[in-house]
Amino acid sequence: MTEFSRRTLLASGLVSGLASAAPGLAADGAPAAWGATPSPRQWAWHGHEQYAFVHFSINTFTDKEWGYGDESPSLFDPTDFDPDQIVAAAKSANMRGIILTAKHHDGFCLWPTMLTDHCIRNSPYKQGKGDIVGEMERAARRAGLMFGLYLSPWDRNHPEYGRPAYIDYYRKQVVELCTRYGELFEFWFDGANGGDGYYGGARETRTIDAPKYYDWPSIIALVHQHQPMACTFDPLGSDIRWVGNEDGVAGDPCWPTMPNHPYVQTEGNAGVRGGALWWPAETNTSIRPGWFYHADEDAKVKSPKRLLRYYDESVGRGTNMHLNLPPDRRGRIADPDVASLASFGAAMRATLASNLAEGAVASASATRGPAFAAANVLDDRRDSYWSSPEGDTTPSLTLDLPPGRSFDLIRIREYLPLGVRVTRFAVDAFTDGRWQTLAERACISAQRIIRLDRPVSARRLRLRILDAPVCPAISEIALFRQVAPQPVAAARSSDRTILSPAGWSIVAASAPGGEALIDDDAATVWTIDAPTSTSPATVTIDLARAETLAGFSLTPSRAPPNGSVPPRGYRADTSVDGRVWQAGASGEFANIAYALATQRIAFAQPRTARFLRLRFDAPAVAGATRVAVAGIGAFTTPQGAPQPR
Repeated sequence: MTEFSRRTLLASGLVSGLASAAPGLAADGAPAAWGATPSPRQWAWHGHEQYAFVHFSINTFTDKEWGYGDESPSLFDPTDFDPDQIVAAAKSANMRGIILTAKHHDGFCLWPTMLTDHCIRNSPYKQGKGDIVGEMERAARRAGLMFGLYLSPWDRNHPEYGRPAYIDYYRKQVVELCTRYGELFEFWFDGANGGDGYYGGARETRTIDAPKYYDWPSIIALVHQHQPMACTFDPLGSDIRWVGNEDGVAGDPCWPTMPNHPYVQTEGNAGVRGGALWWPAETNTSIRPGWFYHADEDAKVKSPKRLLRYYDESVGRGTNMHLNLPPDRRGRIADPDVASLASFGAAMRATLASNLAEGAVASASATRGPAFAAANVLDDRRDSYWSSPEGDTTPSLTLDLPPGRSFDLIRIREYLPLGVRVTRFAVDAFTDGRWQTLAERACISAQRIIRLDRPVSARRLRLRILDAPVCPAISEIALFRQVAPQPVAAARSSDRTILSPAGWSIVAASAPGGEALIDDDAATVWTIDAPTSTSPATVTIDLARAETLAGFSLTPSRAPPNGSVPPRGYRADTSVDGRVWQAGASGEFANIAYALATQRIAFAQPRTARFLRLRFDAPAVAGATRVAVAGIGAFTTPQGAPQPR
């Protein structure tokens, strides 16, 4: 990552002074800020809380996660693109914005740029007159949602990638997107950079030193030149950081501060208490296993209950929730996704509609003056807060609650323009004539949501600051009763080419437990010692009857046990009788170590087969001692497609 100092950050405007961070800082007697603090755009960003990602491009039509760059623009042809339907699905789940993938790694641009022919101008969509970016932006504005953009720094199509000319091209793309589509709230740079690609016909691997090649400070400054309130995502010097996984799980705790050095994944998940930079985490995941739409994932959409857990593990830990919603080949969000989003959103709207702390009387062990009274935690304002006198770093605040209130969610917020001041705290309830501790946690930050195992009825609630370097600045204490989301009907895959594993069996495997590969349950996993070329891992599957086999899929474990990783590459063979074998495909899985997405591998030609044999020669991460695979699938040819002879 880029090497530069905090002085550089200050000089370039990436970190701003406290005086402009938010209202209220000039109040008489206000505490001095402690440690790193958010810039104005970061302070605004913390208030967004939930927004959607939309991955829609060539990969939607090739059934891939990473395109190679040689895909023809003619493949992009949604049959019923409806940006208002996409935005409505996001809004139903309380998303406050949309970030669209304007260009993924394959280099195909969803806006009619004149910088490359590899764009929507040369697609059948609206006879080349369409602009997906513009249509999505206008739909978001109509719905009252913010709009942001993703622009992959990697480009597996551009002939100059890896050379100086590409950086000029990329900077021009940034300017086009920052000047054509109104105010942006976020600009997203992906961390995937360099590797094999098409590169204008030069099928080769190109490696780069990403920080030096892109000169990230200059590109971030370019974004802010045109979009001063757009938070940039990912590299050192940007406004927000990756949370370190694609499962939607922030660390517990998750500090918004980080050291002033290149991003380290182990630090990124939880942050670093007292870090020099305000570099908060964004917690992203997809509503499906993959980032792009795949019909074989229709039955694997996250349930409303699972989305509720995602909310707890992101928003509830002070990060922003960034949920991917991939449109299908029509250009719409599929029905299973829509149902789950609506159920989750309705439950959370009902839950948060009534703050059960309303009407309470707040008192504190100490306050620093009338402007910082305990009652400020109940006024529903971001810019007011309770604080104690200087030197009183372990005060307490008590809410006397109206009778008959029961709650199971407790939300606490700090006034971030003064920094993250509380290190550790406890929450108590006065029940059955005595104080009982409900929870003890580290870090409040933007917000800390405590979910109780069961509702509690209490006449008083108390916040105790257990450890803090300076006096606290608490802007809110709120109480809610969770409304359960309505269950949605179980979905089935709409893709008839996907073969059901019912009746399949494991003929042979190099380690026990191979049945987990074909039970259609991603939670069960086959684990094996790390294979090598001389001691490979193998599994042979009997498909129960001869099928027209067009390829196979492999799903890695989303939660690999004991530090296991997926296999790096594969060799697939097929057989009609289990004795004579025919080569099917071989190669490496794309980005499997970190994306942990289902890999779909097509054979060069469909063939008749009853047996599928897979071989793995290496783990996806060097030095790993175990490999884990959650599932193996297979697919046939579409109806009407040419059949094998």
